[in-house]
Amino acid sequence: MDIRPNNTIYINNLNEKVKKEELKKSLYAIFSQFGQILDIVALKTLKMRGQAFVIFKEVQSATNALRAMQGFPFYDKNMKIAYAKSDSDIIAKMKGTYKERGNKKREEEKKKKKTKDVKTVTPTPAAKSGGPAAPHPALFNQPPPSQTGVGVPEQPPNQILFLTNLPDETSEMMLSMLFTQFPGFKEVRLVPGRHDIAFVEFENEMQSAAAKDALQGFKITPTHAMKIAFAKK
Repeated sequence: MDIRPNNTIYINNLNEKVKKEELKKSLYAIFSQFGQILDIVALKTLKMRGQAFVIFKEVQSATNALRAMQGFPFYDKNMKIAYAKSDSDIIAKMKGTYKERGNKKREEEKKKKKTKDVKTVTPTPAAKSGGPAAPHPALFNQPPPSQTGVGVPEQPPNQILFLTNLPDETSEMMLSMLFTQFPGFKEVRLVPGRHDIAFVEFENEMQSAAAKDALQGFKITPTHAMKIAFAKK
């Protein structure tokens, strides 16, 4: 019987040798192009090895991901994707259909108590003495001036792309999976000793330009929007 479309996709036939955190980051990197991801669940228990759930905010995002990535080669194995049989807890809470399971009720009550404790913390000395206010959290997500690209002239077209503002955990496999979707992809070259930059080569300038336009500003992690330019000739 067909499972009805929902926000969560179930993926199996994943490479069991990949570490859990790397697996989740790689799944985020290739699936976030389809829409906002609320969570990725990958358990390394014996029963759940080689499987994962990707929870999207919108059902349409999950549908697009399922159609586009079915059979996609991921760490040398072709992914098998289906809709999850039931809503994830996150989606059930959004719909108002969530029901507590097992010990979860007690855990939720503990979390609520912790939240109350945090809210009753006294103000910092700076706030009491009228000192400077703490910077807004959003400011921490802004790229430093050197990475904004202001005043940096655009290089002429080149079949090699130069990537910057990459997170520390970026791997060659992660970038390869992003760029292999585009025709003419040849290889990814990481820079020894530098985790924040990389080069990606295509067969010609038109193909590299298409990938550059499509992935400009792509968020490999929620706080790292990738910057792409043509490499210097």
